Amino acid sequence: MVIKKLKAAFLILLMVGVTASQPLFSSNRKVREAVDNSLVVAVKQYRLMAEKLKSQAGIVPKSFDKNGVLITSDAKWWCSGFFPGTLWYLYEYSKSAALKSDAELYSERIKGEQFTTDNHDVGFIIYCSYGNAFRLDPKADYRNIIVNAARSLSTRFNPIVGQIRSWDWGKWQYPVIIDNMMNLELLFNATKFSGDSLYYKIALAHAEGTLKNQFRPDASCYHVVSYDKMTGAVESKGTFQGFSDASSWARGQAWALYGFTVAYRETRDPRFLNQAIRIANFLLNHPRMPKDLIPYWDFDAPNIPNALRDASAGAVMCSALIELSGFATNKDSKRFLKAAETQLLTLSSPDYLASVGENGNFILKHGVGFFLRNSEVDVPLTYADYYFVEALMRYKKLSP
Repeated sequence: MVIKKLKAAFLILLMVGVTASQPLFSSNRKVREAVDNSLVVAVKQYRLMAEKLKSQAGIVPKSFDKNGVLITSDAKWWCSGFFPGTLWYLYEYSKSAALKSDAELYSERIKGEQFTTDNHDVGFIIYCSYGNAFRLDPKADYRNIIVNAARSLSTRFNPIVGQIRSWDWGKWQYPVIIDNMMNLELLFNATKFSGDSLYYKIALAHAEGTLKNQFRPDASCYHVVSYDKMTGAVESKGTFQGFSDASSWARGQAWALYGFTVAYRETRDPRFLNQAIRIANFLLNHPRMPKDLIPYWDFDAPNIPNALRDASAGAVMCSALIELSGFATNKDSKRFLKAAETQLLTLSSPDYLASVGENGNFILKHGVGFFLRNSEVDVPLTYADYYFVEALMRYKKLSP
């Protein structure tokens, strides 16, 4: 009976499309026009990018450095699924056969990662690409790839700790990063596709453990929590990419917002909705959040207001807020959607949106990857593009 209900819920998700929520309709003409313009630019940029790399087998774009050099990676890089995933979204928007062909080609390049067990990013890699592929073209092969990837990811779950392990390196005994919340969508959907409740149970346990151990009283989150793998006790709480152990790394807060919104969508557990709303309030009410709602790379960066903004954090947050607006009560719903509209306008402005043929054919400028190591700082990033296009598509579906 449980599995039948899960399959029925999945059918509803397919009918609704990008999100299972029921947000407010938007009648903001200025935002709708900005969204349409950004999607037109995105299609042109990614067609150019896809053509540029088509002859380089196994390669996907990663970033574009300040010297004008396109940075690429193979399928192993944690971001490899974002480019094909964005191509699928742009195919959904444009109905272009050429874009569908591009999406299929670049998805095929990362297909082998369905069997990866040595990192937690298989969720990012496979679900952002093949999750969208199956949603738009529900082939059995795509479904099987998703289930295989979930099986691989599940090998990293320790039932004593109750969490999916993030890294196999570093000073931590059993590190779990907030980014892991983004990989649960793969597991939730693998249960729908396979009928095996194990994946759902692992995702639920991970969300519950993260809720219990990863947050401060103000709803900000630690980047890394390490556990004793023999007892499951918390060993340490801190950061790897943020400014300090006590700081609020912006993209980490955005991952948390998005992850708990998805966890609520898939479980309807009110604890997860409450946490998503608390995170949203922390972000939107933060005294160091800029008025245009594109955050500094860390809310506690010492040189604010001169610290770099992170378009990737803004894009993730924007996409999450649009979906969350469909789950929140009326007052919060309007507030979250209005905030997302502000972010869409900002990211669609010349300050962040690239001109066609520039920015290495990426869509957004000014992403911040790993500031403290001077890695991918103030450059375009494939995940910034992915969540921006997802936000554009989610918003477009709100239009009357």
